[in-house]
Amino acid sequence: MYECKKNSCKTCTFDSSKNNATMSVEYTEESIKSLDWKEHIRRRPGMYIGKLGDGSASDDGIYILLKESLDNSIDEYMMGYGKTIDIQISEHTVAIRDYGRGIPLGKVLDVSSKINTGGKYDSGAFKKSVGLNGVGLKAVNALSSSFIIQSFRDGFVKTVEYSRGTVLSNEPEAATTESNGVFVKFRPDDTIFTNFAYRLEYVEEMLKNYTYLNAGLAILLNGKKFISKNGLLDLLQENLSSEALYDPIHLKGEDIEVAITHENRYGEMYYSFVNGQNTIQGGTHLNAFREAYVKTIREFYNKNIEGVDIRQSVIAAISIKVEEPVFESQTKTKLGSKDMSPNGVSVNKFINDFLKERLDNFLHKNPLIADALLKKIQESERERKAMSGVQKKAKEMAKKANLHNRKLRDCRVHYNTNHELRNETCIFITEGDSASGSITKSRNANTQAVFSLRGKPLNTFGLTKKVVYENEEFNLLQAALNIEEDIENLRYKHVIIATDADVDGMHIRLLLITFFLNFFPDLIKKGHVFILQTPLFRVRNKKETRYCYSEEERLKAIEDLKPNPEITRFKGLGEISPDEFCHFIGKDIRLEPVKLSKDMAISDLLTYYMGKNTQERQDFIISNLRIEEDVPVE
Repeated sequence: MYECKKNSCKTCTFDSSKNNATMSVEYTEESIKSLDWKEHIRRRPGMYIGKLGDGSASDDGIYILLKESLDNSIDEYMMGYGKTIDIQISEHTVAIRDYGRGIPLGKVLDVSSKINTGGKYDSGAFKKSVGLNGVGLKAVNALSSSFIIQSFRDGFVKTVEYSRGTVLSNEPEAATTESNGVFVKFRPDDTIFTNFAYRLEYVEEMLKNYTYLNAGLAILLNGKKFISKNGLLDLLQENLSSEALYDPIHLKGEDIEVAITHENRYGEMYYSFVNGQNTIQGGTHLNAFREAYVKTIREFYNKNIEGVDIRQSVIAAISIKVEEPVFESQTKTKLGSKDMSPNGVSVNKFINDFLKERLDNFLHKNPLIADALLKKIQESERERKAMSGVQKKAKEMAKKANLHNRKLRDCRVHYNTNHELRNETCIFITEGDSASGSITKSRNANTQAVFSLRGKPLNTFGLTKKVVYENEEFNLLQAALNIEEDIENLRYKHVIIATDADVDGMHIRLLLITFFLNFFPDLIKKGHVFILQTPLFRVRNKKETRYCYSEEERLKAIEDLKPNPEITRFKGLGEISPDEFCHFIGKDIRLEPVKLSKDMAISDLLTYYMGKNTQERQDFIISNLRIEEDVPVE
């Protein structure tokens, strides 16, 4: 037992064997409490929207609020009502207007504030909808400081206004000339979502997915229109990081759509959907697809090919429609359903039968694509066999190193588990021992791991994956992340590059990003890689200390704390004491996500930045040179 240093009470203890805190308090009838619907949501938001966050990650709670509000409009379209959805988003406010049937006016209050109330329990009304449990819109309501809902139906409108789930006004029905549909406007509660802001690039990605899955649906975001004519085929072509090795295979059937091709890259990339919902964590349908795809290819070529060779470099998308789907959480990111409908065919058999017939027929009818596919599979097989010796030796070294690995300071909880804290897990990749020492001493050992680099890693541009195994540092990093076989085994939700904000630090960032783009691009594509933002300055007087992340913040702090504040410039992470570092990697951590531009292929991007010093890059550097001078503050 260890005394808990984070609580002032003397009865709080920590049991190291059970990894939990215990309190010596009375347990009586007064200990049992019943919360109303909005209180429960506000106290336990993670049960309804996953994590909170500030909007810097695509799966932060504010985007789940948007999705939950939008899903109802999407369901209307899927039922054949309303071809346009209009969305207006500022940094802090969302407004959605659809043109569906509109909520029956007498039930507007109920569907927005009564848990387990909705129109989707009747599978006849919404046979294959996204939302089924009548919780989503209520969660948005309870977690918003301002929430307004209006239903327009047959010449009348009903309006209800809330704040944090409490009714502010419940207007009587009134006549209107507006078209049928629903209007929802909300502002996430800034007491729950601190310092939040919507990033439109994340919103645009979400909306594109909705249009890919609902061909013909037009979604307007601040006036910008998103629409898709070719469904998943458009999605695949939009997300290619290099030129496809053959024209994408596009197959459609009742309740299923599939698109498949291969790129000249490492890894596998899948986009999976259920009833229009982006299942970013996969589930039974994605597992079934991967198995059925391998089986179909083996049977078509009549060869006992390894599954890893068939799937290497694949980029594919699958969408299915399931009656009464079961997801593993309220956020609907992973499908748990085993059957396509109650007492219906299994998801596994449904997808297997579809590919066995349709993919097999397609390959017979398109011999050029079949030849290109076989050529890619054989190429992957040759490379895998050529690396097998090096790989075996590297694994043995990594196994030995893991027992005494001074590079990795691991944490207790990992992302590839079902632990309730899995979404908080992260690993800091640091530059040198001094920086890693400060982070290690101030980190949360439950969810934060640290990996220390020796210095500048190898530039992997133009190299094969063989280097991952031959280079000890990269091999150990790969082993620490646990991504050799599959990104699904990733041990940390956030892979955070923590380097100094100087020239050397920037170079190390580029080298690490190059490594990930070359060999594990899915890490970046799926939003797992971040840059740690640390303060450049500390400004303080006797009463207050401020940490500044930019020159603008420094100048403001100097003005606010005058007349003569003390100013410290942090030259490197190692200069920040562990006592201070804990403020920068805790709940107020600032992370900048590493994202790929859709306008440039990975190969072109790496060639430009990490290839030979081309004339184009020289001209860019020369034309953008600038001199910065320190201006004394008066």
